[in-house]
Amino acid sequence: MALSKLDNLYRAVILDHSSSPRHAGELQTGCVIDLNNPTCGDVIRLTVEFDGDLISNIAFSGHGCTISTASASMMTVAVLGKTKAQAQELAQIFSEMVTGKEDEAQEALGDAQFLAGVSKFPARVKCSTLAWNALKKALEMGEAEVKLTHDH
Repeated sequence: MALSKLDNLYRAVILDHSSSPRHAGELQTGCVIDLNNPTCGDVIRLTVEFDGDLISNIAFSGHGCTISTASASMMTVAVLGKTKAQAQELAQIFSEMVTGKEDEAQEALGDAQFLAGVSKFPARVKCSTLAWNALKKALEMGEAEVKLTHDH
């Protein structure tokens, strides 16, 4: 596939997740994490429900740029139904990917692997990692229903 066609595919997937985000909304129960990126104003509220060690439900709300919203949508799809350890591993793979480290493990990210190009735009890395950082905090908090406000 020609590079320009591949770039267009990546853009289309990112725009699709941004304009029709998966798992958008709020859950009535679960671990609640609020994060913001003061650099650009992106704000996310991530709610994660656990069933033992599994992520049984996940949702996000807030407002952000195309990259931030798409990344949050992609993250929820990637981690739903995964164990805490699997989700933590995916978050680590994503963080390394958007800071320029390429690895075959990126395929495990699903659509989120299409955000690899963010590494070329350092100002956008924080946008892409906001939801993933909220996930990491939720995994640390576990079952506790906690609300945090944290500048990314």
